[in-house]
Amino acid sequence: MAEYSYLVLYLPRGTSRDAARRILTDHAEYGSWELSRLRLYPDGSRKATLRRMIIRQARAQLGMQPTMNQRGLGPGQAS
Repeated sequence: MAEYSYLVLYLPRGTSRDAARRILTDHAEYGSWELSRLRLYPDGSRKATLRRMIIRQARAQLGMQPTMNQRGLGPGQAS
């Protein structure tokens, strides 16, 4: 299952629709955020919840290369 990090933006009631769109577009383009939820309150303010996927890199295990004997081959035999 995917893990996400979240960012909550509060846009005051004086923020126009076009300005809110620009703010959300900038976060999407330059921060790789996507809109998860948008709530418009009766007073005109907005609460936008943005999310982006957390990508975890698996650690490489060093020294785990199989040797000739671990593959079932004897000395001098090539695969």
